[in-house]
Amino acid sequence: MAFIPTVFGGSSAYFETKRCETTRCVVVRRPLRCTVARTEEKAQSQPVESARPVFGRVVTALVTPFKLTGTEVDFSVAESLAAHLAENGSDAIIVAGTTGESATLTWSEEYELFRVVKSAVSGTRCRVIAGAGSNSTEEAIEATKKSAKLGLDGTLQVVPYYNKPPQQGLIAHFRAIANAEPDLPVMLYNIPGRTGINMAAETTIKLAEMCPNIVALKEASGNLEQFAQIRRGTPPSFALYSGDDALTLPLLSLGGAGVVSVASHFIGPEIQRMIRLFLDEGNPQEALRIHCRYMDFFNALFVMANPIPAKAALRLLGWPVGPTRLPLTEITVSAEQQLRRAMAVAGLLSNGAE
Repeated sequence: MAFIPTVFGGSSAYFETKRCETTRCVVVRRPLRCTVARTEEKAQSQPVESARPVFGRVVTALVTPFKLTGTEVDFSVAESLAAHLAENGSDAIIVAGTTGESATLTWSEEYELFRVVKSAVSGTRCRVIAGAGSNSTEEAIEATKKSAKLGLDGTLQVVPYYNKPPQQGLIAHFRAIANAEPDLPVMLYNIPGRTGINMAAETTIKLAEMCPNIVALKEASGNLEQFAQIRRGTPPSFALYSGDDALTLPLLSLGGAGVVSVASHFIGPEIQRMIRLFLDEGNPQEALRIHCRYMDFFNALFVMANPIPAKAALRLLGWPVGPTRLPLTEITVSAEQQLRRAMAVAGLLSNGAE
């Protein structure tokens, strides 16, 4: 009789074997868990909190509140909402990103939002990230320098849109921005559905090697293989964030650090709990239960162009965030009905049909 070491059921095990004297073949009879494997399993079952990335785990992409006409930013509501998020699950807040309708904000509006939100969360652990990206390298550098002067904690730099630079152009663009403020952390943002080009895994890996202050990536391509390639090619300290609430849990299994979230406007503590269960407590089943509970809500937040549904949901909950700016429109009747139903299932509205 002999024992063959192998892997069984996801952990180390030994198989009891016996050689057939007629055929001289080895016959596997049954698996035997070894003492070492049991000890390892016991140690692994103890909750151990993993290292926190620079921007934390739940980063909320803040909507920009407007007054009813849509012509003026409502800075007072932005201040109140940011303070609320800082106390309800947000480790960091991105100001003037896609969800913040950066495409229709002026730079002066963005700078005032940076200042207001930074002031709103002072005294908390919540960090503020400036949506300082542009398809003009010089504009992005200028916005990055302004963000540093305002004391923000980092910048979000989107892949340049419309002009579709080659991969070498992306490297030169992001290096120039990072080097302009070398002490200010940068989160790259890959969203080919909006920019028209994909930042290749090799490009992200090179940037992480070249620029010490490029510390994170918001990956919104939906390409899990690319996400895994980036994880394999970057150090553990380089934080990879899901750019889609619906993919947060799957991407945690590929080495993700967290999510840049829209849903965290509403369920920040639950998203924090889901991530903690998976990364720290070794309880993927309970994490999956949370994910499944909010799946319909995640999808409903993107039933129309973001942030149309998010703003509609906030208004349903009493937040006077106003409309979206043209060319974005108001939510349609059918989309709002779907949103209401999903909010009811998520426990955010008492009756989705109201």
